[in-house]
Amino acid sequence: MKTKIWIALLALYIVWGSTYLAIRFAVETIPPFLSAGLRFFVSGIILMAWRRAAGDEMPTRRQWKSLAVIGTLLLLGGNGLVSFAEQRIASGIAALIVGTVPLWLVLIEAVRPGGVRPTPRALAGLVIGFGGIYLLIGPSELTGEMQFDSIGTIAVVIAAFLWSLGSIYSRGAELPKSALMMTGGEMLAGSLPIFLVSFLVGEWRGFHFAQVSTESWLALLYLIAFGSMIGFVSYIWLLQNAPVSLVATYAYVNPLVAVFLGNWFAQEPLSARTLAAAGIIIGSVVLINWARQVKVKTEPLQAAEGSET
Repeated sequence: MKTKIWIALLALYIVWGSTYLAIRFAVETIPPFLSAGLRFFVSGIILMAWRRAAGDEMPTRRQWKSLAVIGTLLLLGGNGLVSFAEQRIASGIAALIVGTVPLWLVLIEAVRPGGVRPTPRALAGLVIGFGGIYLLIGPSELTGEMQFDSIGTIAVVIAAFLWSLGSIYSRGAELPKSALMMTGGEMLAGSLPIFLVSFLVGEWRGFHFAQVSTESWLALLYLIAFGSMIGFVSYIWLLQNAPVSLVATYAYVNPLVAVFLGNWFAQEPLSARTLAAAGIIIGSVVLINWARQVKVKTEPLQAAEGSET
């Protein structure tokens, strides 16, 4: 069993860490929201058909409403904006910013009605983490301008916030009992508003599928087959067979995998400032998750609130 757990965990590290690079290649010739919509529509259909054939019940009308809200926040707000941003900023930088989701979760919980006040350790993690974000995207010492494209950077920050909001909403939502049926329904329901945004922003005007490069098609297929299928199946299996604290480590590893893959395969620059910021951000996430485990040892850590894209 231990061997299977580590194989699945390694797959999770590599697969979800590599999705940022795959998105970068997909959006080179496929409009970003259209790319995200296609990915989740196809993945959702496959997952739901598989689980229905396996005997899982279809979502009820009330559950579909919850899945639509979660899918809109996580997949349109989260993944859709990341896809948009990766036309403007490096995939590794996007992954590091998305990796701050646990910081936003603590912050939203602290200010929402009936939320949970952060512990001193969590507060320290917040301060350290947002300091790391400033180091990563703040003004350059030479020019005084933002390190990276401002629109792309802001889009990813908003994506991380919306992903966190969707994660918190999902805690009290009525959802299917089957985790994989829930995931498939979320993908299918989330793909529809993504397609709508794609249409409204004019991605279809003048676009033809014949213009899509082989590299972009392969990247999209990888996102469907590996990012959305193998990644989620491995994740759900790990939650059922491994300590949740161990599964949660993917939130620390994925951004580093994304940064180095972007550097190796897409020649994305890797500066000392980026590496330092990565260490600070990931360290703050470790501190926050540690604080949560210390505070509530009897409750499972919400590893699902991580940063898969």
